[in-house]
Amino acid sequence: MSTVQSIDRAFQILRALSEKAGGITDISRRVGLPTSTVARLLSALEESDVIERVAGGYEYKLGPRILQMATQSNQNETLLSMARPHMVNLVEKLYENAGLSVISGYEVQYLGQVNCANPVQIRDWTGRRLPMHVVPSGLVSLAHLPIETVQMFLDRKLERYTTNTVVNKNEVLQRLEKIKDEGFCWCIEEFSEGINSVAAPVFSKDRNVIGALHVHGPSYRFPDKATKKIVSNLVLKEAKKISQELSQK
Repeated sequence: MSTVQSIDRAFQILRALSEKAGGITDISRRVGLPTSTVARLLSALEESDVIERVAGGYEYKLGPRILQMATQSNQNETLLSMARPHMVNLVEKLYENAGLSVISGYEVQYLGQVNCANPVQIRDWTGRRLPMHVVPSGLVSLAHLPIETVQMFLDRKLERYTTNTVVNKNEVLQRLEKIKDEGFCWCIEEFSEGINSVAAPVFSKDRNVIGALHVHGPSYRFPDKATKKIVSNLVLKEAKKISQELSQK
């Protein structure tokens, strides 16, 4: 069975289970596939926690992993929708691109971006995942995670993206303390040469950090030294507004 065919058949089974639980014979009848094929695919899906057995062991239903993925996707869409007006506000005031990211393991994933009208701007990073230590959205998120999580992150090899990337673990720890005090973080050409960015954390209703709001632009113009503090405060202010709105949901 080809990989593409296996994936297609697995989705047929998942669609059937999304309607109601079923056993091998029942699912085979509903999707029109041989019972041997259904049994093999059910076994693989069960091992990945995508499906699980109903009490009694004869029927299957959707498992915790796929339900978690669906819930996370819905939450991200809600968060992005809530954050978009604040991103637009930053773009209108700073004339640079603004974006939103969420924590994804030891990385941050960019959910969305609002672009400025400037003809020279940073590309849209939506969908990209990056290590926490190379971008300000990752660093402000890491700064507010439990110390045990921080230590596990630092126990890993920190990849250097540019000559400015901070990979010394003691320096990272010192930086995280500063971020907690100031509430924001700047990265000056640490992820990529020619790109500077600033971010502030976004917190959930239970005050756990879930991601960050950021603004980035070409290093030749962003930030302007005279307005760097103003930019920092604006990003922090809008991030706090998003957190406040989340606390009221």
